Amino acid sequence: MFQHKAITDTHKVKAIATELGFDEVGIAKAEALTEDAVRLEQWLLKGFHGEMKYMENHFDMRVDPTKLVPGAKSVITLLFNYFPEKLQDESSPKIAKYAYGKDYHLVIRQKLNEFLLNIRERIGQVEGRGFVDSAPVLERSWAARSGLGWIGKNGNLINKQKGSFFFLATLITDLELQPDNPLPQDYCGTCTKCIDACPTEAILPDKTLLANQCISYFTIELKSAELPDKLAAKADNWVFGCDICQDVCPWNRFSKPHNHPEFAPSNEIISFSIKDWMAMDESGFKQLFKDSALSRTKWKGIQRNLKLFVK
Repeated sequence: MFQHKAITDTHKVKAIATELGFDEVGIAKAEALTEDAVRLEQWLLKGFHGEMKYMENHFDMRVDPTKLVPGAKSVITLLFNYFPEKLQDESSPKIAKYAYGKDYHLVIRQKLNEFLLNIRERIGQVEGRGFVDSAPVLERSWAARSGLGWIGKNGNLINKQKGSFFFLATLITDLELQPDNPLPQDYCGTCTKCIDACPTEAILPDKTLLANQCISYFTIELKSAELPDKLAAKADNWVFGCDICQDVCPWNRFSKPHNHPEFAPSNEIISFSIKDWMAMDESGFKQLFKDSALSRTKWKGIQRNLKLFVK
């Protein structure tokens, strides 16, 4: 049985998360992810991460939060909806929905700081570190452990009520909280829509994602000037990221547009044609997208992708 304080603190933490606009919050006990460690090690040994060598770093911290944050007792996972109300024009070069608005790192990092500050104000001195896709943290594993959904065949966390168009944020803290129960099973069943729809065959039936064959990897992570012809030909007009496996997922019929103004799509992303993108110079790109996730691939990367992937 958990102490009364742990239960009370848990209610406070979840209330704060809701007040700050997070769409879901779940809690897991901070402990080593033994099974995930074995799976991750095999994935890395097979080279499925491609040129993303940073994924080999800090392995121990990646699979054990107590080594990343000494004294950690709880891992809090937060979901932040980014499903847009308005989609791109069909003729526009395709950009993943998560990049429609302001860079999520900037938005959610600020909210995580507010989250921890509010926890300290209402509970007392609490130590913790917040992460949003910026450190060796297995966010999806922690989200599944805290009952927020299950990891689908495409590697994304899927929430039974709301789909998968969410950012994941993590706060690892020394605060003892009451953990939530993980779901008893996943609910993908025999569905293979994401596997069948992936044009580069990057998704295996055992939930293994071949990142080095994924369109998102080609358009963002891979820095080479040239890409494999047979894969570039299948890129389906994507120039930044890819949403194919999420768009075909039946659970995303429950996705509802977010109400976060920071992620409202810019007019350029919604309506720019390939001619508009090609005509943009580097200074124009930097001015328009200085606070956008698109800055990650830089102007040169977007230009390369336009030439290789857009037909």
